[in-house]
Amino acid sequence: MTEENQPQTNPEMSKEEEIGYHKGALSTLINERNELAKMVQTVEVIMQAHIKKLEELGVQINSQQ
Repeated sequence: MTEENQPQTNPEMSKEEEIGYHKGALSTLINERNELAKMVQTVEVIMQAHIKKLEELGVQINSQQ
């Protein structure tokens, strides 16, 4: 991470406050990542259902991964 990409923290912030800030940020980001993973799984299930139905209708699907 370059200097310009690092989050700005108050230089007067105590070490405990700074630790709390970073822990809170990580907790939020972990939750966001978990929600994103759930969304990806949902989209995949729906895509597979469409692919299956198209194949049942005789349409050949090329995998584009």
